[in-house]
Amino acid sequence: MTEKDPDLGRRALLRVSAAGAAATGLAVLSAPSPAAAQAAPSTTRYDVTTWRHSTDPAITCYTDIGALINDIIADIKKRQPDQSSKPGAVIYLPPGDYSLKTRVTVDVSYLTIRGDGHGFASSSIRYNAGDTSAWHEIWPGGSRIKVENTDGKSEAFLVSRSGDPRLSSVVFDNFCLDGLSFTPNQNSYANGKVGIRVDTANDAFRIERMGFVYLERALVVRDADALSVHGNFIAECGSCVELTGSGQASKVTDNHIGAGYIGYSIFAEGHQGLLIAGNNIFPRGKSLIHLRNTNRSSITGNRLHGFYPGMLDSDGSNKENLISANHFRREPEPWGPMQPYDNGKDDLYGLIHLRGDGNLVTGNLFAYDVAPAKIEPSGAQPTMILVATGYNNHVSNNSVVSNVAVNAVVLDESTHGTKVIDSATAAQFVTHAAEYTFRATP
Repeated sequence: MTEKDPDLGRRALLRVSAAGAAATGLAVLSAPSPAAAQAAPSTTRYDVTTWRHSTDPAITCYTDIGALINDIIADIKKRQPDQSSKPGAVIYLPPGDYSLKTRVTVDVSYLTIRGDGHGFASSSIRYNAGDTSAWHEIWPGGSRIKVENTDGKSEAFLVSRSGDPRLSSVVFDNFCLDGLSFTPNQNSYANGKVGIRVDTANDAFRIERMGFVYLERALVVRDADALSVHGNFIAECGSCVELTGSGQASKVTDNHIGAGYIGYSIFAEGHQGLLIAGNNIFPRGKSLIHLRNTNRSSITGNRLHGFYPGMLDSDGSNKENLISANHFRREPEPWGPMQPYDNGKDDLYGLIHLRGDGNLVTGNLFAYDVAPAKIEPSGAQPTMILVATGYNNHVSNNSVVSNVAVNAVVLDESTHGTKVIDSATAAQFVTHAAEYTFRATP
Protein backbone atom coordinates (compact mmCIF):
# COMPACT_ATOMS: atom_id res chain seq x y z
CA MET A 1 0.00 0.00 0.00
CA THR A 2 1.55 3.27 -1.08
CA GLU A 3 1.95 5.94 1.61
CA LYS A 4 -0.11 9.03 0.85
CA ASP A 5 1.95 12.08 -0.10
CA PRO A 6 1.17 14.77 2.53
CA ASP A 7 1.83 17.52 -0.01
CA LEU A 8 -0.59 16.14 -2.57
CA GLY A 9 -3.57 18.00 -1.18
CA ARG A 10 -1.59 21.23 -0.93
CA ARG A 11 -0.28 20.90 -4.51
CA ALA A 12 -3.80 20.17 -5.75
CA LEU A 13 -5.08 23.29 -4.01
CA LEU A 14 -2.27 25.32 -5.55
CA ARG A 15 -3.13 23.98 -8.99
CA VAL A 16 -6.77 24.94 -8.46
CA SER A 17 -5.73 28.37 -7.25
CA ALA A 18 -3.44 28.85 -10.22
CA ALA A 19 -6.18 27.78 -12.58
CA GLY A 20 -8.54 30.21 -10.87
CA ALA A 21 -5.96 32.96 -11.10
CA ALA A 22 -5.38 32.24 -14.77
CA ALA A 23 -9.10 32.31 -15.40
CA THR A 24 -9.33 35.56 -13.50
CA GLY A 25 -6.46 36.98 -15.48
CA LEU A 26 -8.16 35.94 -18.68
CA ALA A 27 -11.32 37.60 -17.50
CA VAL A 28 -9.41 40.80 -16.74
CA LEU A 29 -7.68 40.70 -20.12
CA SER A 30 -11.01 40.21 -21.84
CA ALA A 31 -13.00 42.64 -19.70
CA PRO A 32 -15.42 44.79 -21.66
CA SER A 33 -14.51 48.35 -22.53
CA PRO A 34 -15.77 51.14 -20.22
CA ALA A 35 -18.47 51.91 -22.77
CA ALA A 36 -19.61 48.29 -22.76
CA ALA A 37 -19.51 48.20 -18.96
CA GLN A 38 -21.76 51.26 -18.87
CA ALA A 39 -24.32 49.31 -20.88
CA ALA A 40 -24.33 46.35 -18.48
CA PRO A 41 -27.98 45.38 -17.91
CA SER A 42 -27.60 45.09 -14.12
CA THR A 43 -26.91 48.80 -13.49
CA THR A 44 -29.36 50.40 -11.04
CA ARG A 45 -27.00 52.88 -9.38
CA TYR A 46 -25.68 55.88 -11.28
CA ASP A 47 -23.02 58.35 -10.16
CA VAL A 48 -23.37 61.66 -11.98
CA THR A 49 -19.62 62.27 -11.80
CA THR A 50 -18.79 59.11 -13.77
CA TRP A 51 -21.74 58.83 -16.14
CA ARG A 52 -20.99 59.70 -19.77
CA HIS A 53 -23.77 61.25 -21.82
CA SER A 54 -24.94 58.85 -24.52
CA THR A 55 -24.78 61.29 -27.43
CA ASP A 56 -22.80 64.36 -26.37
CA PRO A 57 -19.56 63.88 -24.41
CA ALA A 58 -19.38 67.62 -23.75
CA ILE A 59 -22.38 67.30 -21.39
CA THR A 60 -21.20 66.47 -17.87
CA CYS A 61 -22.61 66.95 -14.39
CA TYR A 62 -20.64 70.18 -14.19
CA THR A 63 -21.71 71.67 -17.53
CA ASP A 64 -25.41 70.66 -17.27
CA ILE A 65 -26.49 68.16 -14.65
CA GLY A 66 -30.09 68.49 -15.87
CA ALA A 67 -29.30 67.15 -19.33
CA LEU A 68 -27.11 64.45 -17.80
CA ILE A 69 -29.84 63.21 -15.41
CA ASN A 70 -32.32 63.17 -18.30
CA ASP A 71 -29.87 60.92 -20.15
CA ILE A 72 -29.63 58.62 -17.12
CA ILE A 73 -33.43 58.41 -16.86
CA ALA A 74 -33.58 57.48 -20.56
CA ASP A 75 -31.04 54.72 -19.83
CA ILE A 76 -33.13 53.43 -16.91
CA LYS A 77 -36.17 53.18 -19.17
CA LYS A 78 -34.14 51.38 -21.83
CA ARG A 79 -32.74 48.86 -19.32
CA GLN A 80 -36.09 48.16 -17.63
CA PRO A 81 -38.63 47.54 -20.41
CA ASP A 82 -40.34 44.62 -18.64
CA GLN A 83 -43.70 45.70 -17.22
CA SER A 84 -43.44 43.13 -14.42
CA SER A 85 -39.88 43.99 -13.34
CA LYS A 86 -39.04 47.64 -12.89
CA PRO A 87 -36.89 47.98 -9.77
CA GLY A 88 -36.04 51.59 -10.52
CA ALA A 89 -32.67 53.12 -9.71
CA VAL A 90 -30.63 55.50 -7.59
CA ILE A 91 -28.91 58.56 -9.03
CA TYR A 92 -26.12 59.69 -6.72
CA LEU A 93 -24.78 63.24 -6.45
CA PRO A 94 -21.49 63.41 -4.52
CA PRO A 95 -20.76 66.72 -2.76
CA GLY A 96 -19.92 69.38 -5.33
CA ASP A 97 -21.30 72.27 -7.35
CA TYR A 98 -23.42 71.29 -10.36
CA SER A 99 -24.92 73.64 -12.95
CA LEU A 100 -28.48 72.83 -14.06
CA LYS A 101 -29.30 74.49 -17.35
CA THR A 102 -31.89 71.97 -18.59
CA ARG A 103 -34.99 70.94 -16.65
CA VAL A 104 -35.02 67.34 -15.45
CA THR A 105 -38.20 65.44 -16.34
CA VAL A 106 -38.88 62.48 -14.05
CA ASP A 107 -41.41 60.08 -15.59
CA VAL A 108 -40.44 56.78 -13.94
CA SER A 109 -41.42 55.28 -10.59
CA TYR A 110 -39.04 53.93 -7.94
CA LEU A 111 -36.38 56.53 -8.65
CA THR A 112 -34.22 57.97 -5.87
CA ILE A 113 -32.08 61.06 -6.49
CA ARG A 114 -29.72 61.31 -3.54
CA GLY A 115 -26.85 63.52 -2.49
CA ASP A 116 -24.53 63.78 0.49
CA GLY A 117 -25.38 67.04 2.21
CA HIS A 118 -28.24 69.55 1.97
CA GLY A 119 -25.75 72.41 2.07
CA PHE A 120 -28.10 75.22 3.13
CA ALA A 121 -26.61 78.67 3.74
CA SER A 122 -28.37 82.03 3.98
CA SER A 123 -28.15 83.96 0.73
CA SER A 124 -30.35 86.74 2.12
CA ILE A 125 -27.85 87.59 4.83
CA ARG A 126 -25.03 87.56 2.29
CA TYR A 127 -26.79 89.77 -0.23
CA ASN A 128 -27.68 92.30 2.48
CA ALA A 129 -24.30 92.17 4.20
CA GLY A 130 -22.21 94.21 1.77
CA ASP A 131 -18.57 93.19 2.04
CA THR A 132 -18.18 89.42 2.47
CA SER A 133 -14.52 89.18 1.51
CA ALA A 134 -13.53 87.98 5.00
CA TRP A 135 -16.28 85.33 5.28
CA HIS A 136 -15.34 81.66 5.50
CA GLU A 137 -17.83 80.76 2.74
CA ILE A 138 -20.45 82.67 0.78
CA TRP A 139 -22.50 80.04 -1.10
CA PRO A 140 -24.48 76.94 -0.10
CA GLY A 141 -22.49 73.71 -0.11
CA GLY A 142 -22.99 69.95 0.09
CA SER A 143 -24.38 68.31 -3.03
CA ARG A 144 -25.45 71.61 -4.55
CA ILE A 145 -27.39 72.08 -7.77
CA LYS A 146 -27.25 75.63 -9.13
CA VAL A 147 -30.64 76.21 -10.75
CA GLU A 148 -29.77 78.27 -13.81
CA ASN A 149 -32.49 77.06 -16.23
CA THR A 150 -31.22 78.56 -19.46
CA ASP A 151 -33.69 76.33 -21.34
CA GLY A 152 -36.57 78.71 -20.60
CA LYS A 153 -38.29 76.28 -18.20
CA SER A 154 -39.11 77.32 -14.64
CA GLU A 155 -38.53 74.02 -12.81
CA ALA A 156 -35.29 72.32 -11.85
CA PHE A 157 -37.23 69.01 -11.58
CA LEU A 158 -40.62 68.32 -13.16
CA VAL A 159 -42.18 65.01 -12.09
CA SER A 160 -45.00 64.10 -14.46
CA ARG A 161 -46.45 61.13 -16.32
CA SER A 162 -49.76 60.50 -18.06
CA GLY A 163 -51.63 57.19 -18.02
CA ASP A 164 -51.94 54.53 -15.33
CA PRO A 165 -50.79 53.82 -12.76
CA ARG A 166 -49.78 57.07 -11.14
CA LEU A 167 -46.11 57.60 -10.39
CA SER A 168 -44.96 55.98 -7.15
CA SER A 169 -42.04 56.03 -4.73
CA VAL A 170 -39.94 58.83 -6.18
CA VAL A 171 -37.45 60.13 -3.60
CA PHE A 172 -35.45 63.36 -3.44
CA ASP A 173 -32.93 63.07 -0.64
CA ASN A 174 -30.10 65.10 0.90
CA PHE A 175 -28.98 67.63 -1.69
CA CYS A 176 -29.37 71.37 -2.20
CA LEU A 177 -31.36 73.28 -4.82
CA ASP A 178 -30.03 76.83 -5.00
CA GLY A 179 -31.90 79.43 -7.07
CA LEU A 180 -28.83 81.70 -6.85
CA SER A 181 -30.40 85.16 -7.08
CA PHE A 182 -33.55 87.27 -6.96
CA THR A 183 -32.10 89.72 -9.47
CA PRO A 184 -32.45 92.67 -9.61
CA ASN A 185 -34.01 92.98 -6.11
CA GLN A 186 -32.46 90.39 -3.81
CA ASN A 187 -35.25 90.93 -1.25
CA SER A 188 -38.10 90.33 -3.72
CA TYR A 189 -38.28 86.51 -3.40
CA ALA A 190 -39.18 86.47 -7.10
CA ASN A 191 -37.17 84.86 -9.92
CA GLY A 192 -39.69 82.47 -11.52
CA LYS A 193 -37.71 79.40 -10.45
CA VAL A 194 -39.29 76.24 -9.01
CA GLY A 195 -37.20 73.62 -7.25
CA ILE A 196 -39.39 70.52 -7.60
CA ARG A 197 -42.83 70.46 -9.20
CA VAL A 198 -44.85 67.22 -9.10
CA ASP A 199 -47.56 67.83 -11.66
CA THR A 200 -49.50 64.54 -11.90
CA ALA A 201 -51.07 62.26 -9.29
CA ASN A 202 -48.51 60.43 -7.19
CA ASP A 203 -48.17 57.89 -4.42
CA ALA A 204 -45.63 57.42 -1.60
CA PHE A 205 -43.22 60.17 -2.67
CA ARG A 206 -40.57 61.28 -0.19
CA ILE A 207 -38.77 64.63 -0.05
CA GLU A 208 -36.33 64.31 2.82
CA ARG A 209 -33.18 66.01 4.17
CA MET A 210 -33.19 68.49 1.28
CA GLY A 211 -32.02 72.10 1.24
CA PHE A 212 -33.94 74.69 -0.79
CA VAL A 213 -32.85 78.34 -1.02
CA TYR A 214 -33.59 81.38 -3.21
CA LEU A 215 -36.30 79.78 -5.32
CA GLU A 216 -39.60 81.54 -5.94
CA ARG A 217 -41.37 78.23 -5.22
CA ALA A 218 -39.37 75.49 -3.54
CA LEU A 219 -41.68 72.44 -3.61
CA VAL A 220 -45.05 72.15 -5.38
CA VAL A 221 -46.82 68.77 -5.23
CA ARG A 222 -50.20 68.20 -6.88
CA ASP A 223 -52.64 65.37 -6.01
CA ALA A 224 -50.43 63.62 -3.46
CA ASP A 225 -51.25 60.33 -1.73
CA ALA A 226 -49.10 59.34 1.27
CA LEU A 227 -46.50 62.02 0.61
CA SER A 228 -43.71 62.54 3.17
CA VAL A 229 -41.98 65.93 3.39
CA HIS A 230 -39.65 65.32 6.30
CA GLY A 231 -36.49 66.74 7.81
CA ASN A 232 -35.82 69.39 5.16
CA PHE A 233 -34.38 72.90 5.43
CA ILE A 234 -36.50 75.15 3.18
CA ALA A 235 -36.00 78.88 3.58
CA GLU A 236 -35.55 82.17 1.77
CA CYS A 237 -37.92 80.97 -0.93
CA GLY A 238 -41.03 82.87 -2.04
CA SER A 239 -43.14 79.83 -1.06
CA CYS A 240 -41.78 76.71 0.58
CA VAL A 241 -44.23 73.76 0.56
CA GLU A 242 -47.35 73.90 -1.63
CA LEU A 243 -49.68 70.89 -1.70
CA THR A 244 -52.14 71.69 -4.46
CA GLY A 245 -55.20 70.13 -6.07
CA SER A 246 -56.02 67.38 -3.60
CA GLY A 247 -54.36 64.79 -1.42
CA GLN A 248 -54.72 62.29 1.37
CA ALA A 249 -52.75 60.69 4.21
CA SER A 250 -49.70 62.89 3.67
CA LYS A 251 -47.40 64.55 6.17
CA VAL A 252 -45.15 67.58 6.53
CA THR A 253 -43.04 66.85 9.59
CA ASP A 254 -39.86 67.91 11.39
CA ASN A 255 -38.83 70.54 8.85
CA HIS A 256 -37.19 73.94 9.21
CA ILE A 257 -39.27 76.24 7.01
CA GLY A 258 -39.37 79.97 6.33
CA ALA A 259 -40.97 81.57 3.28
CA GLY A 260 -40.85 85.12 2.01
CA TYR A 261 -43.56 87.73 2.49
CA ILE A 262 -44.98 86.94 -0.97
CA GLY A 263 -45.93 83.33 -0.25
CA TYR A 264 -46.65 80.42 2.07
CA SER A 265 -44.42 78.45 4.36
CA ILE A 266 -46.90 75.53 4.15
CA PHE A 267 -49.97 75.58 1.89
CA ALA A 268 -52.47 72.71 1.72
CA GLU A 269 -55.40 72.55 -0.71
CA GLY A 270 -58.10 69.88 -0.83
CA HIS A 271 -56.27 67.53 1.53
CA GLN A 272 -57.74 64.85 3.76
CA GLY A 273 -55.87 63.42 6.71
CA LEU A 274 -52.83 65.67 6.39
CA LEU A 275 -50.38 65.72 9.30
CA ILE A 276 -48.41 68.94 9.87
CA ALA A 277 -46.34 68.28 12.98
CA GLY A 278 -43.06 69.07 14.67
CA ASN A 279 -42.05 71.82 12.26
CA ASN A 280 -40.03 74.87 13.20
CA ILE A 281 -41.59 77.57 11.03
CA PHE A 282 -39.93 80.95 11.07
CA PRO A 283 -40.56 84.30 9.33
CA ARG A 284 -41.51 85.73 7.04
CA GLY A 285 -44.22 83.98 5.04
CA LYS A 286 -47.43 85.90 4.36
CA SER A 287 -48.95 82.90 6.16
CA LEU A 288 -47.00 80.19 7.92
CA ILE A 289 -49.68 77.51 7.47
CA HIS A 290 -52.57 78.06 5.05
CA LEU A 291 -55.48 75.64 4.68
CA ARG A 292 -57.89 75.65 1.74
CA ASN A 293 -60.76 73.14 1.72
CA THR A 294 -58.68 70.79 3.89
CA ASN A 295 -60.46 68.37 6.20
CA ARG A 296 -59.80 65.92 9.04
CA SER A 297 -56.18 66.97 9.30
CA SER A 298 -53.91 67.59 12.28
CA ILE A 299 -51.72 70.64 12.87
CA THR A 300 -49.94 69.78 16.08
CA GLY A 301 -46.74 70.47 17.96
CA ASN A 302 -45.37 73.13 15.64
CA ARG A 303 -43.42 76.22 16.61
CA LEU A 304 -44.55 79.21 14.52
CA HIS A 305 -42.73 82.55 14.62
CA GLY A 306 -44.22 85.28 12.47
CA PHE A 307 -44.00 89.00 11.73
CA TYR A 308 -47.55 89.37 10.39
CA PRO A 309 -51.14 88.45 11.32
CA GLY A 310 -52.67 85.39 9.69
CA MET A 311 -49.95 83.06 10.86
CA LEU A 312 -52.35 80.12 10.50
CA ASP A 313 -54.75 81.21 7.78
CA SER A 314 -57.58 79.52 5.89
CA ASP A 315 -60.07 80.00 3.10
CA GLY A 316 -62.83 77.90 1.62
CA SER A 317 -64.41 75.34 3.94
CA ASN A 318 -62.14 73.40 6.29
CA LYS A 319 -63.79 70.70 8.40
CA GLU A 320 -62.94 68.63 11.44
CA ASN A 321 -59.33 69.70 11.73
CA LEU A 322 -57.31 69.45 14.95
CA ILE A 323 -55.16 72.50 15.71
CA SER A 324 -53.42 71.73 18.98
CA ALA A 325 -50.30 72.22 21.08
CA ASN A 326 -48.73 74.76 18.76
CA HIS A 327 -46.63 77.70 19.89
CA PHE A 328 -47.39 81.00 18.11
CA ARG A 329 -44.86 83.82 18.54
CA ARG A 330 -45.81 87.15 16.93
CA GLU A 331 -43.32 90.02 16.72
CA PRO A 332 -42.79 92.95 14.33
CA GLU A 333 -40.15 92.72 11.59
CA PRO A 334 -36.85 93.61 13.30
CA TRP A 335 -34.51 93.65 10.27
CA GLY A 336 -34.13 96.94 8.43
CA PRO A 337 -33.95 95.61 4.85
CA MET A 338 -37.30 93.79 5.28
CA GLN A 339 -39.24 96.38 7.27
CA PRO A 340 -40.83 97.96 4.17
CA TYR A 341 -42.69 94.70 3.47
CA ASP A 342 -45.73 93.00 5.04
CA ASN A 343 -48.58 90.68 4.03
CA GLY A 344 -51.30 93.33 3.80
CA LYS A 345 -53.29 92.11 6.82
CA ASP A 346 -53.98 94.08 9.99
CA ASP A 347 -54.00 92.92 13.61
CA LEU A 348 -57.78 92.38 13.65
CA TYR A 349 -57.33 89.49 11.20
CA GLY A 350 -56.21 87.07 13.91
CA LEU A 351 -53.08 85.01 14.37
CA ILE A 352 -55.40 82.08 13.62
CA HIS A 353 -58.02 82.94 10.98
CA LEU A 354 -60.44 80.01 10.86
CA ARG A 355 -63.07 79.20 8.25
CA GLY A 356 -64.96 75.91 8.38
CA ASP A 357 -67.00 73.52 10.50
CA GLY A 358 -66.35 71.21 13.42
CA ASN A 359 -62.72 72.21 13.99
CA LEU A 360 -61.01 71.90 17.37
CA VAL A 361 -58.48 74.59 18.38
CA THR A 362 -57.03 73.52 21.70
CA GLY A 363 -54.00 73.79 23.93
CA ASN A 364 -52.14 76.40 21.88
CA LEU A 365 -49.92 79.12 23.33
CA PHE A 366 -49.96 82.60 21.82
CA ALA A 367 -47.05 84.90 22.68
CA TYR A 368 -47.75 88.38 21.31
CA ASP A 369 -45.11 91.10 21.58
CA VAL A 370 -45.72 94.10 19.32
CA ALA A 371 -45.22 97.69 20.39
CA PRO A 372 -48.51 99.66 20.45
CA ALA A 373 -47.23 102.08 17.81
CA LYS A 374 -46.79 99.20 15.36
CA ILE A 375 -50.27 97.71 15.76
CA GLU A 376 -52.61 98.16 12.78
CA PRO A 377 -55.14 99.74 12.74
CA SER A 378 -53.86 102.27 15.25
CA GLY A 379 -55.36 101.80 18.71
CA ALA A 380 -56.91 98.39 17.93
CA GLN A 381 -56.79 95.40 20.26
CA PRO A 382 -55.07 92.59 18.32
CA THR A 383 -56.97 89.34 17.75
CA MET A 384 -55.42 85.96 18.53
CA ILE A 385 -58.14 83.59 17.23
CA LEU A 386 -60.77 84.77 14.77
CA VAL A 387 -63.50 82.28 13.92
CA ALA A 388 -64.61 83.88 10.67
CA THR A 389 -67.19 81.36 9.42
CA GLY A 390 -68.60 77.95 10.25
CA TYR A 391 -70.68 75.74 12.50
CA ASN A 392 -69.84 73.95 15.73
CA ASN A 393 -66.20 74.91 16.05
CA HIS A 394 -64.63 74.28 19.44
CA VAL A 395 -61.99 76.61 20.94
CA SER A 396 -60.66 75.21 24.17
CA ASN A 397 -57.90 75.73 26.75
CA ASN A 398 -55.75 78.11 24.76
CA SER A 399 -53.40 80.54 26.50
CA VAL A 400 -52.26 84.06 25.65
CA VAL A 401 -49.22 85.99 26.86
CA SER A 402 -49.12 89.57 25.55
CA ASN A 403 -47.49 92.94 26.13
CA VAL A 404 -50.77 94.71 25.26
CA ALA A 405 -54.46 94.09 25.81
CA VAL A 406 -55.76 91.60 23.20
CA ASN A 407 -58.95 89.95 22.05
CA ALA A 408 -58.11 86.30 22.62
CA VAL A 409 -61.17 84.99 20.72
CA VAL A 410 -63.46 86.80 18.29
CA LEU A 411 -66.56 85.25 16.66
CA ASP A 412 -67.83 86.78 13.43
CA GLU A 413 -71.54 87.14 12.74
CA SER A 414 -71.61 84.24 10.26
CA THR A 415 -70.53 81.67 12.87
CA HIS A 416 -72.98 79.34 14.64
CA GLY A 417 -72.68 77.08 17.64
CA THR A 418 -69.06 77.88 18.47
CA LYS A 419 -67.91 76.66 21.90
CA VAL A 420 -65.27 78.85 23.55
CA ILE A 421 -64.05 77.20 26.75
CA ASP A 422 -61.23 78.51 28.98
CA SER A 423 -59.56 80.38 26.11
CA ALA A 424 -60.35 84.00 26.98
CA THR A 425 -61.33 86.08 29.95
CA ALA A 426 -64.62 87.94 29.70
CA ALA A 427 -62.67 91.06 28.69
CA GLN A 428 -60.79 89.16 25.97
CA PHE A 429 -63.86 87.65 24.27
CA VAL A 430 -65.72 89.44 21.48
CA THR A 431 -68.70 87.97 19.67
CA HIS A 432 -70.84 89.19 16.81
CA ALA A 433 -72.63 85.84 16.65
CA ALA A 434 -76.07 85.16 18.05
CA GLU A 435 -75.47 81.48 18.83
CA TYR A 436 -72.45 80.35 20.85
CA THR A 437 -71.27 78.92 24.16
CA PHE A 438 -68.71 80.75 26.28
CA ARG A 439 -66.96 79.89 29.53
CA ALA A 440 -64.44 82.48 30.63
CA THR A 441 -60.92 81.64 31.70
CA PRO A 442 -60.93 82.12 35.46
